[in-house]
Amino acid sequence: MPLLERLLLRGHIDRIKPVDQDISIALDGHWTAENVVLFVGAVGAVTRLIAARIQGKEKDPAVLVLDPKGEFIIPLLGGHSAGAEQRAWEIAMDLGGQAVITGACAHEGRLPLDAFGESWGWKRSGSVAHWRDLMVRQSQGSSISVHQSSGSTTWRGPEGHPLLHNIDPKDVPDAADLVIGARRRGDCQWHPATLWIGIGYERNTSVSLVEKAIAEALATAGLAEEAIAGIASAARKSDEPALQELSRTRAWPFRTFAEHALASIDVPNPSEVVRQEMGTASVAEAAALLAAGEQGHLIQPKRISRPATGEQGAVTVAIAEAALPHAPERGELHLVGSGPGDLSLLSGDAKAALSRCCAWVGYSLYLDLLEPLRRPDQVRFDGQLTREWDRCAEALRLAQQGAKVALISSGDSGIYGMAGLALELLLQQPEQERPSFAVHPGISALQLAAARAGAPLMHDFCCVSLSDRLTPWAVIEKRLEAAAAGDFVLALYNPRSKGRDWQLGHAKEILMKHRPPTTPVTLARQLGRAEESRELTSLERLKPESVDMLTLVLIGNSSSRAEDGWMVTPRGYPGASLQ
Repeated sequence: MPLLERLLLRGHIDRIKPVDQDISIALDGHWTAENVVLFVGAVGAVTRLIAARIQGKEKDPAVLVLDPKGEFIIPLLGGHSAGAEQRAWEIAMDLGGQAVITGACAHEGRLPLDAFGESWGWKRSGSVAHWRDLMVRQSQGSSISVHQSSGSTTWRGPEGHPLLHNIDPKDVPDAADLVIGARRRGDCQWHPATLWIGIGYERNTSVSLVEKAIAEALATAGLAEEAIAGIASAARKSDEPALQELSRTRAWPFRTFAEHALASIDVPNPSEVVRQEMGTASVAEAAALLAAGEQGHLIQPKRISRPATGEQGAVTVAIAEAALPHAPERGELHLVGSGPGDLSLLSGDAKAALSRCCAWVGYSLYLDLLEPLRRPDQVRFDGQLTREWDRCAEALRLAQQGAKVALISSGDSGIYGMAGLALELLLQQPEQERPSFAVHPGISALQLAAARAGAPLMHDFCCVSLSDRLTPWAVIEKRLEAAAAGDFVLALYNPRSKGRDWQLGHAKEILMKHRPPTTPVTLARQLGRAEESRELTSLERLKPESVDMLTLVLIGNSSSRAEDGWMVTPRGYPGASLQ
């Protein structure tokens, strides 16, 4: 497949529109800070082409260069602040190439202070000069002080970062080198989305007045606009043009609440006039608190703003801060099938997803197998084997906060993996509360077992899990009977454990009623791992006590046979003709 088609298919570039235009003129139209410009060609030629356009980190796009064979990807410009290094890792993983990273942070295993917050859904503020100075100090080995008052602290990881030391959140952060929170303090800041703007509002108020009122309320409280999670008001204001436009142009979620819900909230500044008009003594303060949730608190009481010349209406603004960030529109939940365990069997698509995510959630064993791929800026969340719902819920919570999250299953996440549980939880959320969702397939145990055994899946087959923890045994038994009667090649997952030691023997009894005793059976254990083993036996000789939860049992159909150590199922039944 041609390289550009591969990039398009993988979603790394937008659909290409043929244009009869000089490349220099075309580049002029894309040279903006929010863009990513990917060249396929020689680094020298690209350098000469862009040299005169370079204006500074705050104005330049991320620029990457990919060789014509797709083997090497070089982030040439905007490595941290514009995300070029991150893009290079993702493209390299997906194409099976190599990212040529020359930045000191990557080579020295340091946290990229000016870039890491983006993956957690935070927004950055501070001048380019201040951020540059901070990065220089970090590269020189200076200790960097961090004050964090909001947002997840898990970015630090259990091992921490040697050059970073934390200031107690209760202390005044003015002296900190890096500030993480809603207030506008310090020179270099990351802002998790924790602020909810409550708005009380006369009909047809000018949008410019609303914008000015919000800006003044933020300035009065010393808060950053970058920390806004969304806006909130009364339900009867949901169709107000100014609020809808503000939500659309600023990408701020817009929540509304019924008057009885607003009336139930204790606020510091109730108004009898508002009660008579609206049926609640507060709109702005009550809406802000409701949007911020149970642990939210009012951080800026209501302020009333009147129209200037050319404006109309009136607006009341209050600000509350939530305990947790809320930015599902920035969050991503990636269901990653990690394959059997050998990294060589991990798909490029899965590697690219892992590279993109700052948070890896999964069972400890699976995370251990992927550990060679994890960077210092990526944090693992280890879970227990039987706590699947807990892992799904944790991954979803992080993604709703704005983080890019990988929820990891062994094999294929869509086959006895986490994809179904995660999607069920996602669909229980209101549509506006859902982060983006993607499933990245992996090689299942069934596929690798078949590859190791020879060619057992040349005809119809099915899979049955013998675990009755989530499925009643009566249902499992019915499926086994149907599979046996239908003469399917059968793959048995979760065949036997210490607490479930009889199910495999019962499954054998069912199959023996329908298949010859000589039917070949492959026992594949710890596939794709150092302890891998494979045994070819027969249905009659199958010993359930020799099987455990790390084994996949592959049972042939009536036409399958064993020969010279291989298991093969003919492509068709006797008498059938192959076209």
